[in-house]
Amino acid sequence: MISLPLKAMTQAEKLMVMEALWEDLSQNEQAFESPAWHQEELAVTEERVKSGTEQFVDWEKAKMELRGQFE
Repeated sequence: MISLPLKAMTQAEKLMVMEALWEDLSQNEQAFESPAWHQEELAVTEERVKSGTEQFVDWEKAKMELRGQFE
């Protein structure tokens, strides 16, 4: 097991580690298999889009609303 001194690391250092991990993990996307429920949820969403019942929210507006909920 790898152990990092998380409590001693700055937020910037933690973000750099996360970015490095994500970059490494994303190099081999074929190694990851999506769970079956992902496909099922995509199909449900696609049906809602086709039937006109799916509502879309502007990304900037969604971020503002979410930030307001968690601040």
